[in-house]
Formats: sequence, structure tokens, C-alpha cells
Amino acid sequence: MTNQNQKTLRKEMAPFEKSNTRDSIVQMINTLVPFFALWFLAYISLEISYILTFIISVFAGGFLVRTFIIFHDCCHHSFFKNRTANKIVGTITGILTLFPYSQWAHTHSVHHATSSNLDKRGTGDIWVLTVDEYIEASIWKRIAYRLYRNPLVMFILGPIYVFLIENRFNRRNARWKERVNMYITNTSIFAIIALMCWAIGWQSFLLVQGTIFLISGTAGVWLFYVQHTFEDSYFEEDAHWEYVRAAVEGSSFYKLPKILQWMTGNIGYHHVHHLSPRIPNYKLEEAHNQSEPLQNVPTITLATSLQSLRFRLWDEDKKVFVGYKDIKEKLAVIKKNRVIVEE
Repeated sequence: MTNQNQKTLRKEMAPFEKSNTRDSIVQMINTLVPFFALWFLAYISLEISYILTFIISVFAGGFLVRTFIIFHDCCHHSFFKNRTANKIVGTITGILTLFPYSQWAHTHSVHHATSSNLDKRGTGDIWVLTVDEYIEASIWKRIAYRLYRNPLVMFILGPIYVFLIENRFNRRNARWKERVNMYITNTSIFAIIALMCWAIGWQSFLLVQGTIFLISGTAGVWLFYVQHTFEDSYFEEDAHWEYVRAAVEGSSFYKLPKILQWMTGNIGYHHVHHLSPRIPNYKLEEAHNQSEPLQNVPTITLATSLQSLRFRLWDEDKKVFVGYKDIKEKLAVIKKNRVIVEE
């Protein structure tokens, strides 16, 4: 992709970078009202059967994912034209999704600025090692990496750690406004939990909110994972890294069934979002459809996305993601050479 093509592509996104207040408010209504209604129904259903509670919680979890997308857009200042409105709604939806608005807005902006850059990994992204880094790592680092990328850890324990522990503390060098926002978020979360436990009992609250939390958290981590972990993704060292290529080639188009596309706030058009974070989620599909170059981006479906579970390491030579089995021969050769050298 030439520099001229990259500039043209970014210009094509400009008309979609303006939010519509009416559409934003409608989305808040058709997201938050069903979420609270389903939460209440899930609680009532405990008197009937937990199986029914679980089924209702699945739908409530979907609406919580959609609530996160509103929060996500507010962090990019793309949901409303007014920055204060974004901050207020972002803070409220952040409390509902257990994310601190100011801190996450910062780390996520770093993610956008460094996504697929091999020299700037570590902020707002998933831990990725290259094949050579993995081979050269100590046995303990390899074990830690394997545990981190184990599906059980990443999609079940991962959300619990991220939501309940990692996001409850200020980052180093955080400015006072960011710290205050963290205190407001944490205080509000703890107050709501205490109030709900008092009102309906901690067991009922845990059964409902815990189920919804695990469903939405797992779905959220999965979406983030598959949209940056697919076979022919894009990773480059800083000297050769290009923002537009990282967006278009390093972020997938996750083509979901319409109902799931709506529930996930069009986040499947992740390539468009990374190309222009100022586009509100309800305009991502239109931006994709109106741009011819975007019709040929890496596309994954529900079925093909499952293949990403076997991708563990980035092969800098082949420019693809590979699994542990794919590097067995290389590991064997290196071990053999080391034995020869030691002898």
C-alpha cells in the first residue's frame, strides 16, 4: 500500500467521523433499558430455575457488551460531539462495565498508536511473543506465556483479573484528574454492590451479576483477541511500521451474523475503527461499505475465527501467526546446536 493510497483511504473516512446526537441517544436507550430489564428478569427467574436465569443472563451479557461499546466510543470522544458529554456517559457506562473511563481512554489510545508495532508492545494489548523471542526465553517465561495464552486463563480467569484487579488501581504517573476518575469509579462500583447485596442478598446478586459478568467478559476478551490474532496479520518493527497498514491489515473484519453484529456495536468492523477511531460505532458498517479498498481486508467469520485459538507466536520470517507445534523442528535444531557447543 503506497503512501498516496494510505492518505486517500484516511480521507475517505473523514465524512463518517461526525457523531449524531439523536443516534447516540437512541443507542443508549435501546442498550441500557433492555440491559436493566433483563437484569431484573434474571433476578426474578432465580425463584424458578437457575437454568432460566442463565439463559436470560446470556442476553443481558450481550447488552452489557453493547454498553461497553458505548463506553469505548466515549473514550475516543466519538459518541458525542461534546467532550464533557463523552466523559459523563463514559464514566457511567464505565461503572456498569467495571472500567475506569480516564485510565482506559489513555491506555486504549496508546494501543491504537502502537498496535502491531513489535517495538512498542505492552500497553493495552495482548501479550505476543515472536518465535525467536519465545525460543530465547527462559523456561519460566515460556511457562508464563503458555499459561497466559491458555484459553481457560485468557477467556475465563483473564476477565476476572482485568475487571476486578487490574482496573481498580491507578497507573504510574497518572494525572490527578485520572486518579479522581478512578476513585469515583471504584467508589460507585463498591456502593452499588453493597446496595444490591443489601437489597436482594449477596447470593442472588452474585448469581445474577456474576453470570452476566463472566459471559460479557469472556465475549469481550474473545472479540479483542480474534480481531488482532489471525494467521496473516500485520506486525512490523518500528522502523517499518505504518499506521494505516496496521489498521487495515493488523485488525480483522469479523463478519458476524446481523444480530451479533448489532449486539456487539459493529466492533467486527475493527479495521475501520483502527483506521479512524473518531467514527462512532453506528457508522462503521457504512464507512466499510463505501470504501472499495476496505472490501479486501482480512475477513474472518464465526467458524474461521475458532482457528485463532491455535495461533500463539508471531513468525517474523513468514509474517504469520503460528502454533507451538509449528516451531518444534526449529527448537530441536537449536537444542542440538547448544549441546554441540557445550561439548
